[in-house]
Amino acid sequence: MKVTQHIEDAKGKPLFSFEIVPPQKGTNIKDLYQNIDPLMEFKPPFIDVTTSREEYVYIEKDGLFDRRITRMRPGTVGICASIQHKYGVDAIPHVLCGGFTKEETEYLLVDCQYLGIDNLVALRGDPMKGEKYFEPTKGGNAYAVDLVKQIKAMNAGQFLHDTLPMQNAPDFCVGVAGYPEKHIEAPSLEADLKRLKEKVDAGADYIVTQMFFDNQRYFKFVEAARAIGITVPIIPGIKPVAVKRHLQLLPQVFWLDMPQDLIHSIEQAKDNAAVRQIGVEFAVQQSKELIEFGVPCVHYYSMGKSDNIHQIASQVF
Repeated sequence: MKVTQHIEDAKGKPLFSFEIVPPQKGTNIKDLYQNIDPLMEFKPPFIDVTTSREEYVYIEKDGLFDRRITRMRPGTVGICASIQHKYGVDAIPHVLCGGFTKEETEYLLVDCQYLGIDNLVALRGDPMKGEKYFEPTKGGNAYAVDLVKQIKAMNAGQFLHDTLPMQNAPDFCVGVAGYPEKHIEAPSLEADLKRLKEKVDAGADYIVTQMFFDNQRYFKFVEAARAIGITVPIIPGIKPVAVKRHLQLLPQVFWLDMPQDLIHSIEQAKDNAAVRQIGVEFAVQQSKELIEFGVPCVHYYSMGKSDNIHQIASQVF
């Protein structure tokens, strides 16, 4: 079922959803299940599965180093199929521009259709590890809006090199990313909102936001988005702080501000166990305020661990 249909069927009741990161290659999917299992208590209608960029590794041979491309966390589409089979919920793969040609993207979309995957999140993706700026893959989509257009074209039976009559045409529901504190590369929040509207105008069906810690940023973001004609659901994304290092890491990587009271609490915490509990308590209050505002869903970034998400959900849902 489409995410938009799940939201419609909820009739105003806020949904619970979360995002997982595929395990590194060489590990067992059972570890992933162990983190998903406790969260099924809260009946998530859908679960997001991230896709990682390719990266370079250097392999020594006869005293020389050969540069090869690898993916440390493969299998997003396979994991989605497994989740749908095991849990009976919709799994949503993240589809990237970076690292994929348009043909490779088309193959991925065909696989998703075969597997009964109805939802996708279309993202440009990050720069490759070790590179400062994003460089489009040769023969690939340069921006998320281009990826949305490719997906919507396939919904209409239009492939890259031909148009085929399709007995069972796909009807992918497409999510895109929104940034309450603007994308790191955008010159302004206003400019970033214009890019977001382009994605919606191209056919995006809903928006999931980047993490934020100040709900006022989300409220103002939604107001500004509505003011320029964006009418699709805007789902807030929440990431509970878990370790002291997040004070430096999250603002640096995601270009966001953290409230001073949260910063002070983390700085005063005696260890990471205390920080994790602070993160839970802050996310509970943040979630309750968002639900009071009337959000359609609260989406949690689990980053592979579910104990803190379970604590939050048990107090909110």
